[in-house]
Amino acid sequence: MKTYNFCYETGSLPSIIDFSLFVNEKNVLVQIFCGHGKEVLKYTSDVILSHLPNAICIGTTTDGEIYGESITTFRTIISISIFEHTFIKTAYAQNDDSFQCGMKLASDLITPNTKLLILFSDGTHMNAEEFLQGVETFDSTVPVCGGMAGDNGKFEQTYISSQHTLIGEGVVGVSLNSDILQVATNYKFDWKPIGLTHILTKVQNNRVYMIDDMRATDFYDKYLGGNFSQTEFPLILEKNSVTMVRAVIAKHEDGSLSYSGNLNEGDQVRIGFGDAESLMQDPIESLENLQSINTETFFIFSCMARRRFMPFLIKLGIGSFARTATTSGFYTYSEFYHHDGHNKLLNQTLTVVALSESEESPLPAKHTNTDMNKKDTSYFRTFKTIESLTHLIEQSARDYEEQSKRLEKQMNYSENLLASHRQFLRYTVHEMNSPLSVIMGNIELHEMEFGKSVYLENIEVAAKSIFSMYDDLSYLVKKDHIHYMKQRIDLVDYVRSRIDFFAQVADKAKSMFLFESNLSQIYIFLNETKLQRIIDNNLTNAIKYTFENEQIIVSLHQEHDNCHFFIASHSRKIQEPEKIFEEYYREEQSQEGFGLGLNLVRRICKEENVKITLHSSENITSFSYQFKVLNT
Repeated sequence: MKTYNFCYETGSLPSIIDFSLFVNEKNVLVQIFCGHGKEVLKYTSDVILSHLPNAICIGTTTDGEIYGESITTFRTIISISIFEHTFIKTAYAQNDDSFQCGMKLASDLITPNTKLLILFSDGTHMNAEEFLQGVETFDSTVPVCGGMAGDNGKFEQTYISSQHTLIGEGVVGVSLNSDILQVATNYKFDWKPIGLTHILTKVQNNRVYMIDDMRATDFYDKYLGGNFSQTEFPLILEKNSVTMVRAVIAKHEDGSLSYSGNLNEGDQVRIGFGDAESLMQDPIESLENLQSINTETFFIFSCMARRRFMPFLIKLGIGSFARTATTSGFYTYSEFYHHDGHNKLLNQTLTVVALSESEESPLPAKHTNTDMNKKDTSYFRTFKTIESLTHLIEQSARDYEEQSKRLEKQMNYSENLLASHRQFLRYTVHEMNSPLSVIMGNIELHEMEFGKSVYLENIEVAAKSIFSMYDDLSYLVKKDHIHYMKQRIDLVDYVRSRIDFFAQVADKAKSMFLFESNLSQIYIFLNETKLQRIIDNNLTNAIKYTFENEQIIVSLHQEHDNCHFFIASHSRKIQEPEKIFEEYYREEQSQEGFGLGLNLVRRICKEENVKITLHSSENITSFSYQFKVLNT
C-alpha cells in the first residue's frame, strides 16, 4: 500500500492533486480532514469523487490537522491511500439512539476478513461511548480507530461525510477487509490527576449537573476560573483499575456540562493536567506495539487538548511518526480505541494506527532522540520552565492529599464526638422516663384525692406533650438496636385510645377530635411502638396547626384488604408539600418542635409498606395512611 497526502487551502483542488495517478487504481481510500468547515468538506468530497468515482471517501471537520511533520489549523488535509490486497467498504448511520447507530454501522461494514474499522462521529450530539458499545456488541474482535469530529474548538456544529452524503449528526466509517493487511494500534496518555477527589452528585448518562453538590459550571469556575478550558483539564477517574478520562464537549444554559462519555452518580473524579515530561518522550519509542509491523502508513487521531496544551511539544512527537512512514490524521473531540475485545472512548490521548500490506519483517525502530537532547533545542528553556511548573503542580497535589488526611482525622474526631453525643442522648432518654411517670402518676393521685384543678390540668397537658417528644426520641435512639416485634392490633380501639390520651391537649388548644369508623373492629399486623409514632405524630401535628374552634376529623375506613387511617383539619395550606416529610423541616417556624416527627413517620411507613397520601388546600389539609388489613 502507499499513501499520498495533500494540503488544500483555497482555489481549485485539481491544481493540487493529479488525479490521473489514481484513476486506474481499484482500492482507493480517501480521508478528508477538513479544518475549513461544512462547505469545503462538501466541495472536496464532490470534486474527488467526480474524478475518482470508484474511490471510497469519508471526511470529518476537525480541530486541527496532521500533515506529515506539520500540524495545521483551518486547512484541509486529503489523504489518499492505495491498497493492493484490501477491499474497502463505507457506510453511514443516523439514529437518535447512539447504541443502535453503532449496531447498524457495524452490520453494514464488517465482513469475515475485516481487519480495521475507521470511524468518525459528529462531535457535539453523539454519545460516542454508547455508539462504540453498539459496534462492540455486533463484533468485539474487530479493531476500531478514529474519533469525534471537531469544529475548531467552538463546540457548536461538526460535520462528517461518506461519499456524497454530508451529515451533522450521526456516524460514518470504512472497513478495511483483507487477508494480507497488517494492523498495529497503540495510544499514549500523558495527563495526570491533581488535587482533591470530587464526587459526581447528579448525572444523567454523559450529562453532569452537579459536582460536590455544585452546578457543574460553578465547580469549574471555582477551581479553574471563569474562562476555563473545556478540554485541557478533563475529569480523571478509575473504574475496575482502568484510568478513564472524560472531557467537556458542551455547556448548557442550566449550568450542566456534557462529556464525551458516560459517567455515573457517585463516581469519584479528579481534575487532570498535562504532564510535560511525558509529553516530551518520543512516542514511537514508548509505543512498542507499533514496531511489530513494517509500517507503510500511520493514521493519527489525537485529542484537541494535546494540540492546544503545548503545541511545540506535540509537533516534536508527530514528527517522529512522519520520519518513519507517511503520516496524516486530525485532532478530535474524543478518540476511539480497541483493546482486549473492548472498544474504548478515550480523551487527551494520542491514538495511532499503523498499516502495512508488506510481508517483509519490520525494520529496526528509528531513534529520533526527540526527548534526549533537550539542551540542543531552542525549546530547552521553555521545557525547564514547564518541568518546574509540573513539579509545582504535583507537589501541590501531594499537599492536598496530606490536607485530606488531616481532614479525615478531624472527621473521625467529629464522628467520635457524635457517637458520644448519641450515647448521652440515650442516657438522657432513659433517665427521663422515671420522672415523667412520677409526674403523671402523682397528678392522677392528686385528682383522686382533691379533685380536678386548672393548674394541674395545665401541668398534665404539658407533660403529655413532653411524653410525645420523649417517645419520638426514644424510638430514634433505640431503633437501630432493637428488633421491634409485630403483633395483632385492633386499629379502631388503638386510635380511639390515643385520641383519648390527647383529648385534653386538644381541648387546651381550643379544638376537638371527631372520630368515626365504618367497622367496630379492624385488625392489622404491626409493631405497636411504630404504630404509636404514626398515630401520635399525626394527632399532635393536627392539634398544633388546626385553627381555633375547628374540629379535627379522624376516621378509619376498611375497603377490601386495606384500611385507610385519615386525619384532616382546617389549617394553613402547606406551601411545600414535597418538603413536609424532610428532616428538620417546619412549615411554620413559630411552632414548637424539631421537625423530626413526620420524617420519622415516613421512614416507618417506608419500612412497613404503608402508603402515604397528602392533600392540602386553602380549606383543608389531610393525611391518609393505607394499612394492610390482617385477615381473620
